[in-house]
Amino acid sequence: MSESKNLFTLIPKVDELLEYDSINQLLDIMPRKLVIDSIREEIDLIRKDIKNKRLDEKGINERNKILSKLIIKRANKKNSYKLKRVINGTGVVIHTNIGRSLIHEEIMDNVAEIATNYSNLEYDLEEGIRGSRYSHLEDIVVEITGGEAAMVVNNNAAAVLLVLSTLAKDREVIVSRGELIEIGGSFRIPDVMEQSGANLVSVGTTNKTHLWDYENAINEETAVLLKVHTSNYRILGFTSSISSEELYTLKQKYDIPLVEDLGSGVLIDLSKYGLEYEPTVQDSIKNGVDVVTFSGDKLLGGPQAGIIVGKREYIEAMKRNPLTRAFRIDKFTISALEATLRLYLDEKNAVEKIPTLQMLTIDIEKLENKANILYNLLMESIDYEDLIINIVDDYSEVGGGSLPLERIPTKCISLKLNKSSLSEFEKHLREYEIPIITRVYKDTIFIDLRTVKEKEFHIVVDGISYALKELEGVH
Repeated sequence: MSESKNLFTLIPKVDELLEYDSINQLLDIMPRKLVIDSIREEIDLIRKDIKNKRLDEKGINERNKILSKLIIKRANKKNSYKLKRVINGTGVVIHTNIGRSLIHEEIMDNVAEIATNYSNLEYDLEEGIRGSRYSHLEDIVVEITGGEAAMVVNNNAAAVLLVLSTLAKDREVIVSRGELIEIGGSFRIPDVMEQSGANLVSVGTTNKTHLWDYENAINEETAVLLKVHTSNYRILGFTSSISSEELYTLKQKYDIPLVEDLGSGVLIDLSKYGLEYEPTVQDSIKNGVDVVTFSGDKLLGGPQAGIIVGKREYIEAMKRNPLTRAFRIDKFTISALEATLRLYLDEKNAVEKIPTLQMLTIDIEKLENKANILYNLLMESIDYEDLIINIVDDYSEVGGGSLPLERIPTKCISLKLNKSSLSEFEKHLREYEIPIITRVYKDTIFIDLRTVKEKEFHIVVDGISYALKELEGVH
């Protein structure tokens, strides 16, 4: 017991540590409470290790030598933003967990202009009276898609909920069983429908639905024929489904609104760029769909939003729905989405400037060139015998629940360790000041060049150097 007490006396006091120049300097750039909390937490860790007999006198002295650096590291972590920039080395272009679609820098210039100044968010400049925030986006959405009217809410789930609440509350919505999908965060189409007040009528089977399945279910309570594009999965083999074009015949025959949820919003034919064909919003409008909903991010490449386009009478009814206020978008989203949509007025411009489209369509030669540049930088900068660095062929993914079968050839930097722990190395990459997110497969780390910008290469090199030092215990 006395020996244990003696060990506790070796721990520096809070006041003593505050006298260190390196710690004292933190007080000039961080709140005092944050610095003191960091000191106390590091001291508490030493106390715990002593109590659990993980530290002897020599171990405490060794810890004390680096204690100020550990405190600074903890304080910096506490002082950093929770939502932070990361490097996407996974090759998943629309990565739901790390931010989905990127916004072009020119678009952010427009957002900054609006955010740092007053704007005509809900002011009609021509009439000098109160206006509508939906007016800023409606004209351009209509122009690009060919619909009669449009509105935008905060995400596509909200868009579907608003449509069904407006058109089918307390009435029936017919949908194929094979289209009762689950979207991100375990939210399911039947759950969204239930919240809207609509009654679900599922028809057909998981793998096969026929036109007569829909027609047999139609009665005086039917309010909507719903088509859900299964963008996040595919059923292969003995299957059949009904297109919106085929459902149009029933819509005409029974005078029932036809609604299509496209999920990912595609405004150009991606098959022209070597990707799998994905139905466009324009296709749905041409096929006679009354209301189409889709995401503003994902394949469209803008900010998170739910876009609704279609017949004016239905869109106007949605604008009057009380839910609209709960789902409305703010000025940041409006400015970013308007600037993104403007790029679609020239398809070539959209493919070159919208990061999602640019990454999906970049050719393999450019990826190989990027891989060679990063490889050479790593070989010049890193001297670590245990690390094996190579350029390898692999496949990228679209992500975001879009084009699930698409595997896009790519180039990666592979990192392999002979002796050290790969899981620890990968963890240190994530702990770097700008975290580096990679993919790990068969004891190898892969950094996919499709989703890493060339101007981020120096961060990757520095991050790998940091992770290797951490493996060696150098602080």
